[in-house]
Amino acid sequence: MPLSRSLSMSSLSGVLPQWEDDELPVDDLLLFEVSWEVTNKVGGIYTVIQTKAKITVDEWGDNYYMMGPYFEHNFQTQVEGCEPPNPAVKKAIDALTNNGCKVHCGRWLIEGSPYVILFDLGSAAWNLDRWKGDLWQSCHIGMPFHDREANDALILGALIAWFFKEVTDDLGDRQNVIAHFHEWQAGPGLVLTRSRRLPVATVFTTHATLLGRYLCAGNADFYNNLHKFNIDKEAGERQIYHRYCLERAAVHCAHVFTTVSQITAVEASHMLHRKADVVTPNGLNIKKFSAIHEFQNLHVTSKGRIQEFVRGHFYGHLDFNLDKTLFFFIAGRYEFSNKGADIFLESLSRLNYLLRVHRSDVTVVVFFIMPAKTNNFNVESLKGQAIRKQLWDTAHSVKEKFGQRLYDSLLRGQIPDMNAILDRDDFTIMKRAIYATQRRSLPPVTTHNMLDDATDPILTNVRRIGLFNDRNDRVKIIFHPEFLSSTSPLLPMDYDDFVRGCNLGVFPSYYEPWGYTPGECTVMGIPSVTTNLSGFGCFMEEHVSDPSAYGIYIVDRRFRSADDSCNQLTQFMFSFCQQSRRQRIIQRNRTERLSELLDWRYLGRFYVHARHLALSRAFPDQYKLDPMSSLQAEGFQYPRPYSVPPSPSASLHSTPHHSDEEDEPYDEDLEAERDRINIKAPFVSNGKKKKQHGEAGN
Repeated sequence: MPLSRSLSMSSLSGVLPQWEDDELPVDDLLLFEVSWEVTNKVGGIYTVIQTKAKITVDEWGDNYYMMGPYFEHNFQTQVEGCEPPNPAVKKAIDALTNNGCKVHCGRWLIEGSPYVILFDLGSAAWNLDRWKGDLWQSCHIGMPFHDREANDALILGALIAWFFKEVTDDLGDRQNVIAHFHEWQAGPGLVLTRSRRLPVATVFTTHATLLGRYLCAGNADFYNNLHKFNIDKEAGERQIYHRYCLERAAVHCAHVFTTVSQITAVEASHMLHRKADVVTPNGLNIKKFSAIHEFQNLHVTSKGRIQEFVRGHFYGHLDFNLDKTLFFFIAGRYEFSNKGADIFLESLSRLNYLLRVHRSDVTVVVFFIMPAKTNNFNVESLKGQAIRKQLWDTAHSVKEKFGQRLYDSLLRGQIPDMNAILDRDDFTIMKRAIYATQRRSLPPVTTHNMLDDATDPILTNVRRIGLFNDRNDRVKIIFHPEFLSSTSPLLPMDYDDFVRGCNLGVFPSYYEPWGYTPGECTVMGIPSVTTNLSGFGCFMEEHVSDPSAYGIYIVDRRFRSADDSCNQLTQFMFSFCQQSRRQRIIQRNRTERLSELLDWRYLGRFYVHARHLALSRAFPDQYKLDPMSSLQAEGFQYPRPYSVPPSPSASLHSTPHHSDEEDEPYDEDLEAERDRINIKAPFVSNGKKKKQHGEAGN
């Protein structure tokens, strides 16, 4: 049976071409996707499998199952229990259940409603010692008793291998099972499945190498010394050698090995000693608005809510113009160096200096959204929001009185005396309100009481650079050490709404295998800063001829020193501050247009190719695929915009003081249409570009 390179997804807005070959016979196949984060949010992998579910279900229907560990609370709140539709799957679940291992099946209540099979690890823990012996006999990997996470991963893997044994025994000679494993926690299942020679085509995806995270967290010069590390020694010193062995064994046992980005593929070739067969970039579900500028309106609405918070936080020191205030932010796990918070803070200090030297009237308020250990909200922060609300109520009551008296005066046919329209009590109320806004202290840098205030990395560096929200500072810092929530009494906004209201997301990460945060900014039309050490940054460099013109600023952290990278980031932010309001609107339109490149309908094709390749390697007699064929992105997807890009070299004045009424040759609809015409075919196979529908032959 020849394998096709066909895809069931339609092209994006007529831009991305469809494949012309026949589809893979998914009705005769079963696809299982294994991850520790199925219905269990831990990190970014949860976002990957959750957002990818819909396009996979659209392609595979009831033949697609996700597998992971069972957690009672997650199952009760996220899963609707039901029986699996496939008889072989049901028999396998019953076999495990009859042997004392609890298995739960249902539909995950997310878009696409995929079937999930969740294994209760506690019910099978009595087999742990036996399974440790099996692992040792098959690949000589020992598991220490004190590593709870690794032991749980082994229990999950053994249950999954047992499950696949039951399924394949029931199916008999039909070679139609594909299993896709994510990260090292799912690795034992792949290793045991292969060691028992089960007829299963396997794919393993690493989203970040285990040792890579540890080395970068230790401030090692990671990428410049990849070839110098003694891998076994480094893993042993960090007491993760058994985990590393599990990960490496899974990588080498898999029929197909994939990574989420080219930079991670380079890392994996050194850390795990295998080159990636396919790079599978992470995508998002893109929902286009019916009105082309609706996302601009959402930006204005969300920005207004952030401005209200800023009014309260900086009460008594609100001597800057909010209409000329830009909101920057960084968000993610609190990995100070890996996420680039170190060079971001240093760059903010330099940006503050530049804005003051150039006497700019622009103020930058920077939010750090990174969860840290706290014990409660900062009293001063709560007081600020209370005073803001009190001022609003006072102004509203005076406005009502003023409006009523003005109305009565006009009804009598008289022009009101403005000196008499407000009485003495009104002035007293307003004076009291103004007095309440007086404060002797500076606005707080953090919104919460930190448990480790003296040693906290962000606060320590804020003290070093001296950005304490002083009146003379043009850069203000707000550290919000909790994830955002619409139920918060301080900043009642969900993360998505907050991102929409900001002007620039800054993510100068040193270690970021993919980077969902700048991707989320892109689909919302918000410009962002990323690096050439993040998967997202490398992807955009490959697909866009001039990323900065589209609001994707890429800092070089791979081939420049830390000081040079810091200067480059400072220049990016300073140039952004010099843009006029109209230039920022134009740039947001361009940024939002790039969202098509991040749609799973496009990026899901790489996963399809990985499954095809796994089938051809696992069952070469039944499935044929040209061993020389490859699926890869070709060239730039988007050309440089036809209108003048909002960059300091081409479209900015030499001074930040310029009019918003500049006459730029810009037509949004015309430019968008030109982008669609100039976009190139995203894939090549055997060096030949696929012919698009309607494209004439030579």
